[in-house]
Amino acid sequence: MIINLKKQFFWTKIQKNLFVLLAVLAFAACSKKEPLQIASFQTLTGWGYTISNDNKILIKQSIIPVISEVKSFESEEDALKVANLVAEKLSQNISPSVTKNDLILLKIKL
Repeated sequence: MIINLKKQFFWTKIQKNLFVLLAVLAFAACSKKEPLQIASFQTLTGWGYTISNDNKILIKQSIIPVISEVKSFESEEDALKVANLVAEKLSQNISPSVTKNDLILLKIKL
């Protein structure tokens, strides 16, 4: 009879620990993720952008990607449009690459 009590005590302890572990995991999974921070900066010939997370720069783009010329964005607005697109792709776990079609759809001055 004592053996059964010890087994029962052992299983209730495991159940309690599993419940606490599951509660902690559920809380961690539901915690709010910080959004990516987007900033523009001025270059010698135009504008660029940075995308950072927790004050760590993930992407610093000073030229327009995909085009054959080495050219900065003509306006801050253009740089931020592309930055928002890249940040959205990153938040959806999609490749952050930008295509020429993306630039055309965003009406970026090439």
